[in-house]
Parts: sequence; C-alpha cells; structure tokens
Amino acid sequence: MTPTENDVAVLRHRVLQLIANAGSGHPGSSLSCLHILQVLYRQVLRGIREQDEERDRFILSKGHAAPALYACLEEQGLFPESSDRRLREPDSILQGHPDRSRTPGIEASSGSLGQGLSQAVGLALGLGLRRNPAHVYVLLGDGELQEGQVWEAAAAASHYDLANITAIVDRNGYQHDGPTESVMTLEPLAERWRAFGWHVQEIDGHDATSIQAAVLCRPSRPSVVIAHTHKGHGVPFMEGDSPWHSVKDVEQLRQYVQRMGIEGKN
Repeated sequence: MTPTENDVAVLRHRVLQLIANAGSGHPGSSLSCLHILQVLYRQVLRGIREQDEERDRFILSKGHAAPALYACLEEQGLFPESSDRRLREPDSILQGHPDRSRTPGIEASSGSLGQGLSQAVGLALGLGLRRNPAHVYVLLGDGELQEGQVWEAAAAASHYDLANITAIVDRNGYQHDGPTESVMTLEPLAERWRAFGWHVQEIDGHDATSIQAAVLCRPSRPSVVIAHTHKGHGVPFMEGDSPWHSVKDVEQLRQYVQRMGIEGKN
C-alpha cells in the first residue's frame, strides 16, 4: 500500500517523540530519509523476518538516522510488545545506532560512517554465490560519500557485476559541519557513480511513487538512486538548518512534539 502523507506524518511524530524523550539524537537526518524507509518497508522489501533465508536485506549505513528505521520496524510489528522502546537507554532495544544483537529486523550494526556499502557488497556477493534470489539495499548519507572506503566498495560491486545490490543516497546536502559542498565537494555526484560502473537514477526522495519505481529498477549491474531530500523534512524550523543534524534545542523539540500529538488527536 502506497504511503500517504498522513502515514508519513504519523511516523514523523514517532521519530521526533523518540528523540525528544531521549533528549538527544539526529532529527534532521532521520526525517530526510523517512519517506525512503517507509516505501522500502511497505512496498519493496520481500520478507523482513530473519527466518526467511530469501528475504531482501537492508542496511542503514547512515546509522545515526536509526530513529526513522525504528519507527518503520515498529510499524511492521517486529518488536515484542514487552520490549523497552526508549531511545538510547542502556537496556533498550533502540540504541543510538542500529545494533544487530539487540534489535529485531536489523541486518547489520552500523553507525561508523563509510562502512555500510562495504557490508552490502559482501552480503550481495555471498548471496549471489549461494544463488539466493534476495536483493540487497543500502541507504547512504551524502556526507559519508567523502569516505574513501565507499568508493572502494563501489569499485568492487562493479568488478563483480553485482546486479543484486541497490544503493540509495540520501542527498539532503548537509552533514554535521554544514553543507556537504563546503566540507568536501561531491558533485558531479551522478557522474562519479557512473565512472565506477553503476547504473544511476536521480529522484525526488520525498515522492513515494518515484522512490518505489527507482529502487525496483533492475539493470544488469549495480544500481544507485540519488534521492534529493530536505534535512528535517516536514518540520519548518528544521528544514535546511544544519545544526538540527543533531538536537539543536531539546525544549523546542519537546514542545513541538507535544503540539503534534494534540493536533493529531483532533
């Protein structure tokens, strides 16, 4: 079922609620990729439970956006009812970054930026050798593309003709220290991926129809979708404001979440 804007708004409230209650986290980064994650979990991934050997695999390389992933996993009913779902608490299943040993539905622990594509390439290579039909998806932040390891992994995927891997770049244009282009230039980004032998598409990362069509494209080589998004999408005071990469003002966030909850009940 195609997610509606109301569906996304419900998840957005949950994401911000988790972060506000914790008093820390990465709201801007979580909201920029929320549409992408909801489309993946509602419409794209085939089988999401660990018992299914032929399930598609998803890796969140930009692990600091974990609250968005948790909201989607929760929506899919993957968390035990009795589980502690407080973000960043020592005994909770919802750690600050994805932890495969704690959280149902997590394929790979992540958070150390630049490593997710390498993990995805390893998975895709292993699945192919076993003739497993599963597809591997990995979501990258644009800032982490400044890491050399990403491009080593991109070269390996092309060398081994891994048609069973799709990378999605959350191209929101910002990282912790400001605009990506002021920290270290990424453009021309599409041409870079093409030079490494990847099939490239560029889309609106907040349009569910475009997201679904792009990630389900199956060329005979590795595929990357550059999804143009907005940092802090859906929250006026966060959009395009680099300091909201992390929590800029806890009290402002908590008041906003409280208003969202009240308005949602009316």
